[in-house]
Amino acid sequence: MAMMMMKPINLHFSDLKKLRNPYPNSRPQHARSPNSLLIRKSLETNHSLLEPSQEFARSLIHEFNPHIPIEEALTPPSSWYTSPSFHSLELNQVFFRGWQAVGCTEQIQEGNSFFTGRIGNIEYVVCRDENGKLRAFHNVCRHHASLLASGSGKGSCFVCPYHGWTYGLNGALLKASRITGIKNFNVKEFGLVPLRVAIWGPFILLDLEKDKFDEHDDVGMEWLGSTSEILSTNGVDTSLSYLCRREYTIECNWKVFCDNYLDGGYHVPFAHKDLASGLKLDSYSTTVYEKVSIQRCDGDEDFDRLGSKSLYAFIYPNFMVNRYGPWMDTNLVLPLGPRRCKVIFDYFLDASLKDDEAFVTGSLKDSEQVQMEDITLCESVQRGLESPAYGSGRYAPMVEKAMHHFHCLLHQDLIN
Repeated sequence: MAMMMMKPINLHFSDLKKLRNPYPNSRPQHARSPNSLLIRKSLETNHSLLEPSQEFARSLIHEFNPHIPIEEALTPPSSWYTSPSFHSLELNQVFFRGWQAVGCTEQIQEGNSFFTGRIGNIEYVVCRDENGKLRAFHNVCRHHASLLASGSGKGSCFVCPYHGWTYGLNGALLKASRITGIKNFNVKEFGLVPLRVAIWGPFILLDLEKDKFDEHDDVGMEWLGSTSEILSTNGVDTSLSYLCRREYTIECNWKVFCDNYLDGGYHVPFAHKDLASGLKLDSYSTTVYEKVSIQRCDGDEDFDRLGSKSLYAFIYPNFMVNRYGPWMDTNLVLPLGPRRCKVIFDYFLDASLKDDEAFVTGSLKDSEQVQMEDITLCESVQRGLESPAYGSGRYAPMVEKAMHHFHCLLHQDLIN
């Protein structure tokens, strides 16, 4: 779709640089000494044993100041990655608001197909009814709260495995078993609770905050801002064939995985030597937009799936699209707790290569190797974050712009 392009935002927030301290009740970030950080870390560790309140979690927000330029800024404190109460606050302020990628259209191509998922404590089911209409609901039976569907599949209705209440794929209650004698019961009031659902390109999106979807809404602009056209014209579209899915459970906070992705290729020559051999890392560049950052890197045209140009798009808060050569893969990072996350990889490929078994096998093997290397890194970082020796770190300004952007967006959501 055509739309007016917007300029990238200014990472340095220069219009706010003159503010002495936008949060007068918190200490200026640049005044925090290493010793004070460790004292704070010790207090946080002790406090977390007492199940810290939401008030305590909110106090941690101001330990990061987004108005300090990246050249001077400290990274968010380790408590952002370890505190149970902070994790709970993030779910409410970040994941339960706005569009979230949850899957791809391949999962519900046919009528009567469905898939389920979970974000925090929200269980959902996405389906197409017999007429092909896309729908989404809370995956909870209205009788006694049993989960209604599981996994993915096809069916003309949802039958609760607990007491047999039956719902159509339009959410309507079709059958409530053995309710003879019940009074003041209106069947129309006991349908499934709907969720806002949409499609952009090959991706399924949910908005867990709203229960209606206006068909005239511009989902691309809502979700991607000015990068909607940039991504669609750079091969992030429906032209590729779906290949497969892989899932990984990682012992780290969800933000650790995102930070690793957003370091501008900083870790690639040290942790991914085989991958680095196929990339021209001197060409690495990063541009940030409203809620998306795009990293680009040139590659060796003859190097397997990477091709001559690589594009890595991070869509706030937790979705990544990697497009290169004939290949695309996506990474969806789901928080499972303050110290654990799930990462879902979906793989897409140019249709002309889908039957090239050697190419597909080799590409998946290369991807798996990179992922295993990243898991080792991320789990190591999480253990370090939990050490009393670490409070906050610093940014490498020339390469970690996208990471700083991510932290600023997160801070913005948390204070609202």
